[in-house]
Amino acid sequence: MEYKIGMIISGKITGIQPYGAFVSLDGNHQGLIHVSEVKHGFIKNISEELEIGQEVTVKVIDIDEYTKKISLSLRVLQETPPAVYRKKKYFTNKNKKIGFASIEERLDKWTQDALKETLENN
Repeated sequence: MEYKIGMIISGKITGIQPYGAFVSLDGNHQGLIHVSEVKHGFIKNISEELEIGQEVTVKVIDIDEYTKKISLSLRVLQETPPAVYRKKKYFTNKNKKIGFASIEERLDKWTQDALKETLENN
């Protein structure tokens, strides 16, 4: 069988390494599901997600032109989880107008105070 990018095929997991899982596609071809392509989100241990002998449906996402290595993905066939939005936290009150404008307003007074102090000490 000739494989092409974008094909959705079935296979059987034949080996698991920390970086990914090897999938037997047929008697002559094998592909790799990189750990980042197993599922959405962070995976601490790929062995908790997949096991040897498991039947999987994968999508061909890349084929190396020279080595003929086939890159596979389970993640692209899964539904994308909803985005989680978190409320932004401020170190100060966001309603107070603090920042570069307030520094500019106070700079003249700071300069005058520093000059006055310098003249007094000399």
